[in-house]
Amino acid sequence: MQRRELFSALFTKKKEAQELIIRPPYGGSESLFLDKCVQCEQTPCITSCEENIIVLHEDKTPKIDFSKGGCTYCDACAIACPHLVLSVENKSLIDAKIQIDPLKCMSWNETMCFSCKDPCSDDAIEFLGIFRPSINTAKCTNCGFCINVCPTNAIKVVQKERENVS
Repeated sequence: MQRRELFSALFTKKKEAQELIIRPPYGGSESLFLDKCVQCEQTPCITSCEENIIVLHEDKTPKIDFSKGGCTYCDACAIACPHLVLSVENKSLIDAKIQIDPLKCMSWNETMCFSCKDPCSDDAIEFLGIFRPSINTAKCTNCGFCINVCPTNAIKVVQKERENVS
């Protein structure tokens, strides 16, 4: 194996390992998704989604695709789930964090743009003057409506930091 192939293989594996699977906000444990969802052939959670953002992952489990829009937390996917993997009782915020990349963001680079602010019904995107947007995590519901409207793809979903329990 040549050096170039080695680095290419390492980079590819690292990229694959970093894929973040965003589950609908009504889910229980990951093991429930992997156990029950793969048995479900009708995918009612996907067909009931008003925003069409729930898609089938390669492992036959539902995941959210924010490139298609955002989540309204309408409960439809949880109500439609026959295996109770998704249930209204488990309703919570989507388990992710929304971030703005200042290097890609037009407003951070002195071009007026409010594309992300306009669809944010929670007023979670705050600007310093008319530039430099940031996400107020106390207000953000992780709905994702700001993601696919960004003209430079500066907004992304990342894994939430877990608190250390000692």
